[in-house]
Amino acid sequence: MFTGIVEETGKVISFEETENAWRLILEAHAVTKDLQLGDSVAVNGCCLTAVAFSENRIEFDLLEESKRLTSIGGVGPGAKVNLERALLPSTRMGGHFVSGHVDGTGVIEAIEPRGKDFFFRIQCEPDKLRYIVHKGSITVDGISLTVAEVDDSGFAIWLIPHTMEVTNLHTKKVGDRVNLENDLIAKYVEKLFAKS
Repeated sequence: MFTGIVEETGKVISFEETENAWRLILEAHAVTKDLQLGDSVAVNGCCLTAVAFSENRIEFDLLEESKRLTSIGGVGPGAKVNLERALLPSTRMGGHFVSGHVDGTGVIEAIEPRGKDFFFRIQCEPDKLRYIVHKGSITVDGISLTVAEVDDSGFAIWLIPHTMEVTNLHTKKVGDRVNLENDLIAKYVEKLFAKS
């Protein structure tokens, strides 16, 4: 479980197919502190297992499905990725409940500086939109954000300068894919009422 509060941005060293899996190797610093082999780390919101690490490096194996269904499949050397370690019972809950199980991807349709803030519009499939509500929570590339607008083809978010600076969103451009995870509570509520 995660909060959607990014601890650091890591840099992709390599992403290559090995005999057993797809191996993602990142340069990272903050998330390697106190890390144990097998710990979960959210990489652009996708929960991955640390299979090797050192002081400034961390490695993950990805399933073929994770490569295909998330934006991680398109990262290359030098790309910035958002990183967050799994929360502890003592962790502040600054964002919202994030499982790290990406629901799919969206495509950035607009990025507009507006005054000191930034407006992003993201297009996504209707099956993802059913859980997105005005002023509700959405996870975009592992970042806990508040939905500013929603319509039949996508949604919009506003970002403060701090969020742009400490996440990978300042590297994004129109047409880029981003990972989306809908609000976990909304999915459980729907399931509960569907069975009633």
